[in-house]
Amino acid sequence: MHFNFDFTAVQVIWTLTFAAQLVLLVVLLGRDRIRRFPWFTASIVLMALRLLASRLLFGRLPSLTLSAIFITMADLAAIVGLLVLVELARRAFGGVQRRTWIVGTLAVLAVGAGVLAVWGPWPAWKTLTADSTLAVLRLMQLAALKADLLVDLLTVELGLLVVLLGRRSNAGWRSHTQQIVIGLSTASIAQLAVQGIWQIIAHTAAPHTQAEYERILGLRDKLFNASGAVYVAVLVFWIVCLWIDEPGAATTAESPQGTIAQPVFLSPEGADIVSQEPNAGPVAAPAEERTENPE
Repeated sequence: MHFNFDFTAVQVIWTLTFAAQLVLLVVLLGRDRIRRFPWFTASIVLMALRLLASRLLFGRLPSLTLSAIFITMADLAAIVGLLVLVELARRAFGGVQRRTWIVGTLAVLAVGAGVLAVWGPWPAWKTLTADSTLAVLRLMQLAALKADLLVDLLTVELGLLVVLLGRRSNAGWRSHTQQIVIGLSTASIAQLAVQGIWQIIAHTAAPHTQAEYERILGLRDKLFNASGAVYVAVLVFWIVCLWIDEPGAATTAESPQGTIAQPVFLSPEGADIVSQEPNAGPVAAPAEERTENPE
């Protein structure tokens, strides 16, 4: 028995990615995670919009207009990606001393900038300073590519720091901050690996026939599809982790004795038990009174 499966790998990955992003946004909204991770939520929204725009606008607008739209969105996504790292780093290491924070930030940035400087070719200075619309788009595209690469490098570094040192601060095991950083680091490692492998292939491959050229392009597509599949797995990981509360979150509403705080009952005279301080709200009855079940 044979099944007719007319969808390509790119279409399947696009559909799974977009659906997983929508489900993740529902989880972030329904479980009240947006208040804690606003920039992370904004990055998911922006990536979903980029996916939707690529499906709706490709082939329906002039190439120059289409390039301007997607390059602008890529620059915006890189800026939001940097803000996401700042947000997660503050939540993970917000309790450290300011001097330690500054030294650590400078060290992480120095390593990322050093790798960025030697990664990939850089265009000529005349190309960057040319006065034309196409040159401006090329400059914006270069900024988007390099900023995206820098975000990936910084994400991997932040992931290592959170895994190694997170338990000492606010990013312990199974915390949402650590889970988000682990997912981002996994996706960034896959992205960096694909870029590095493709650069090696592009510099060493020398196709002599059309068949060899098409085989190399097919290998490139498989690499990028593998990176997309890893990102889908990361989205599913986030959906599951962010749906589940952090350890200890369910006991924050409990009393110090470990029992759930009961509502304040009326006194026999019909008035609420209140404190003696002005403008103070009702307070709970003593523990021995709360254990009773008033009629």
